[in-house]
Amino acid sequence: MKLFISEGNPHCLKVLSALGVTGVQCDVQCVNHEERVVPFLSRPAVPALLLPNGLYLFSSNAICRYLFEVNGQESSELCNQWLEWEATDLQVSPALNKKYFNLLLTCFVKHKTSLRCEGSVSVADIVLWAALYPVLYLPFFLYFQTILCQSAAQKVLQGKGLQGMKSYMQRQPAPHSNQCRETQPLVSEEEMEAAAHTWNKGLNPAPLDTGRQHPILPQEGKRNILVTSALPYVNNVPHLGNIIGCVLSADVFSRYCRLRGWNLLFVCGTDEYGTATENKAREEGLTPQQICDKYHAIHSGIYKWFQIDFDFFGRTTTEKQTEIAQDIFWRLHKNGFLVDDTVEQLRCENCQRFLADRFVEGTCPHCSYPEARGDQCDKCGRLINAVELREPQCKVCRRTPVIRSSKHLFLDLPKLETQLEQWLEKSTSTGDWTANAKQITRSWLRDGLKPRCITRDLQWGTPVPHPEYKEKVFYVWFDAPIGYLSITANYTDKWETWWKNPQQVELYNFMAKDNVPFHSVVFPCSLLGAQDNYTLVNNLVATEYLNYEDTKFSKSRGVGVFGDMAKDTGIPSDVWRFYLLYVRPEGQDSAFSWADMALKNNSELLNNLGNFINRAGMFVTRFFEGCVPVMDLQQEDKRLLALVGWELQQYIKLMDKVKIRDALKHILNISRHGNQYIQVNEPWKKIKGGDIERQRAGTVTGVSVNIACLLSVMLFPYMPKVSQTIRDQLNAPQSCISTMLYGTTGTFVCSLRAGHRIGTVSPLFQKLEVDQIEALKKRFGGQQVFEPATVPAPAAPAADAATVNGVDPEKAKQLTQAVAEQGDKVRALKTQKAEKAVITAEVTKLLDLKKQLAVAEGKSPEPAPQKGKKK
Repeated sequence: MKLFISEGNPHCLKVLSALGVTGVQCDVQCVNHEERVVPFLSRPAVPALLLPNGLYLFSSNAICRYLFEVNGQESSELCNQWLEWEATDLQVSPALNKKYFNLLLTCFVKHKTSLRCEGSVSVADIVLWAALYPVLYLPFFLYFQTILCQSAAQKVLQGKGLQGMKSYMQRQPAPHSNQCRETQPLVSEEEMEAAAHTWNKGLNPAPLDTGRQHPILPQEGKRNILVTSALPYVNNVPHLGNIIGCVLSADVFSRYCRLRGWNLLFVCGTDEYGTATENKAREEGLTPQQICDKYHAIHSGIYKWFQIDFDFFGRTTTEKQTEIAQDIFWRLHKNGFLVDDTVEQLRCENCQRFLADRFVEGTCPHCSYPEARGDQCDKCGRLINAVELREPQCKVCRRTPVIRSSKHLFLDLPKLETQLEQWLEKSTSTGDWTANAKQITRSWLRDGLKPRCITRDLQWGTPVPHPEYKEKVFYVWFDAPIGYLSITANYTDKWETWWKNPQQVELYNFMAKDNVPFHSVVFPCSLLGAQDNYTLVNNLVATEYLNYEDTKFSKSRGVGVFGDMAKDTGIPSDVWRFYLLYVRPEGQDSAFSWADMALKNNSELLNNLGNFINRAGMFVTRFFEGCVPVMDLQQEDKRLLALVGWELQQYIKLMDKVKIRDALKHILNISRHGNQYIQVNEPWKKIKGGDIERQRAGTVTGVSVNIACLLSVMLFPYMPKVSQTIRDQLNAPQSCISTMLYGTTGTFVCSLRAGHRIGTVSPLFQKLEVDQIEALKKRFGGQQVFEPATVPAPAAPAADAATVNGVDPEKAKQLTQAVAEQGDKVRALKTQKAEKAVITAEVTKLLDLKKQLAVAEGKSPEPAPQKGKKK
């Protein structure tokens, strides 16, 4: 036998305690809360017990009963009563039945032992103790835990006590939540008749025009929605977390809005200015503009493969960006919302420029790590001011920079704070802001805002137009959000009808949580201070982080799937979209898992959704010569129509609130209803019977194929290719899209009438095999460490040489790259906790490369002694 448990899960206290008391031999495996160990269930069920005959028990009480029975301990009538009370009353509310509750307390307190149901510790003792553990912490529980269940509590709670359950409990849906109902709604006779009446209305006679005429502009009398996705940095390739956090979430919502008939513009583009771009250009030996051109094309290709349907995908290195950013700057300056101040910075006299944080490397002032960056130490994780580094070096020329003062301009946020708070109060109360967006914004306001620098001593950026600051550019987080405006301006000359029209336009911003303060505080303050009737965000939608398996995405360590790699896996983009949206980190961080992706594909897509749609279509083809049969609705059919209609309404409510992940579950619920409907009615058997049975088979087939048509519409925002394939197979009329999702709540109607001829039906999904998934997991698991570029070694210097006079710039450039790559390799090995001998060998190579670099630069290959360092 094998028992699956999860950390912090109170239900696992029961089964582990029962295992300990009975002494039954069983393997125990700890899994993730969300892992589906029971293959035929559509939802996670832990704990679960795999029996020797291959069957599963996934009720904690049933597992406890089984273990006691295997041990020869049958439950008495009194014990069964306690178990029934625990399951029906206690799990609903511990205080629901005071009579039994007080009796329970009396039994424990008076006897300081078990309930004496059996004269010894019973299954009821175990179940009741574990059920009450999260809500009561009384002396008799301490006794009970010490005597019987100490090992179980330690294993489940990891020595954290009640805190050990916090993570698990936070994942559970709120009681009586309407958004995530586990059970089917009760359907009344009136609701069934109403559903049948709606069904019989059929499709609208004229299809809604879903084509887009560019340029898209706001329209009088329509709902006008402007959607932006946080601009991705141009200097790297986006990973799956970047994709789900911004562009994919925005794409799903945009597609949904268009289905609803709303007037929508969806814009995005690459963020191309700043230090990161200059860094990447130096790494690749290109100009910043060449880097921007190269990676803009890479981003465009990735988003096209993922079917991100932008109305316009632009970039920030444009004349419009300069024009609009400088106009906002001058308005802020004129209105008195800019102040100047002096900042101490590191300056490289050799390179003749101030150094941004990423251009500085030195010894950490906190832990003495020798390769700390100018903003943060990778070893101790502490934030650093670049001027605090010991022995700082310019990463470009490896010379020692000096501290110099530099005058900068600041946005006077304290002066704008009152306006900001007034606007935030209105926007957060009337719009749809995610909880994390509200929380992060409040945390910035809690201690009062401080002036924020908007200029940088760089060359690659939007130039500051003020004559006293002509050598500076705008800081990226002042400049980048203005990219939304300039990208729209490059799409249409009438961009102001979107961006200076708050009366008619609703603005949705999509991003990951780290971008929230710049979109909820800094950017709105810039626009408020400009005093030019700008459209401000009404709905700020922020995700948490998506991790990769049990770690973070890392390009340098080869960990995780990046956008340009996904298409090489052989898995269709729609399946990638589905899984990323299924695990979308809406309320908390989530993780991409290869095993879970295979499970979701094989269970939800292949066995649930795909199975139902394929069966419905094949029944039409096989039994009714490709034409939808006549349908004579019975009460059972009407009840199904009402259930499907309810699921559709929940889907629309959630999508309206941008609850994308939760809405997806209602699509899958509908296909589950459909599979159960087919399984119960068995049309493949009834088609062989008499006229009445054949009529029944026709009704079941006709209703099922119409549900499949509805699913094709609801799937469109999530899986556009699959959606189109289903509609092609069903030969579905275009008007089915507008009819079923139009209006306030949506309507489930008969879109494929009797006599409608469908197309050729074929399977929609393929199984992901175990060996295929294991190979992909290994490929993207970061096991391989990339070797640095080979650099010819210079002749070794004489042993007694203190200095070397010769300077070789070309070799220094090659060695600088080699040092950086070898440093990445060492960090990767440390992160992977490789053997000490392996790390030591690679560190020795790194030190040797640094000596070679020093020789090529005309410096001493021996490091200067560290002052004040204790031995």
